[in-house]
Amino acid sequence: MSKIVIFNKPYGVLSQFTPEGRWRALDEFIPVKGVYVAGRLDADSEGLLLLTDDGKLQAKIADPKHKLEKTYWAQVEGQPADADLEPLRRGIRLSDFTALPAKVKLIDQPAGLWERDPPIRYRQSIPTSWLEIRIAEGKNRQVRRMAAAIGYPVLRLIRAAVGGISVAGLGLGEWRQIEGSFDDLRA
Repeated sequence: MSKIVIFNKPYGVLSQFTPEGRWRALDEFIPVKGVYVAGRLDADSEGLLLLTDDGKLQAKIADPKHKLEKTYWAQVEGQPADADLEPLRRGIRLSDFTALPAKVKLIDQPAGLWERDPPIRYRQSIPTSWLEIRIAEGKNRQVRRMAAAIGYPVLRLIRAAVGGISVAGLGLGEWRQIEGSFDDLRA
């Protein structure tokens, strides 16, 4: 069985153990040695980050060919209609690749959501909406790029789940450790 660390990553924390510039690092939160990030999360994104001590498991989590679904909550600028989300459901062409079809729906703000520090920018004249986006890929800034491509820039992005593992029950900056295999991560 592999060691798997489940971490609720705050905004402004890098997916690495060494800080850079203005960004903090995982070493402030996770004292576990010998674990490595399995599927990065940008410093300006929040939520579920998985780490493991198993290189093969790490590669399987990150590789889209294993189709481990990742669930994101995106707060976007504007109020898309359901029809506006269709290009994402069909697979949208971005500058360097075509994203596979995503499962996308409008949702209410997730219950129990922590405050972001710093808060997102608010414009009184422009409302915001929440989307749940499920993808099996995970290319660089993919969810942000997909939403921008349909005209709804992401203001806040939270990875809520990877397969059957979610941030539920973890406060911001909290982590827990489990023992498991790739099959244990599947939904």
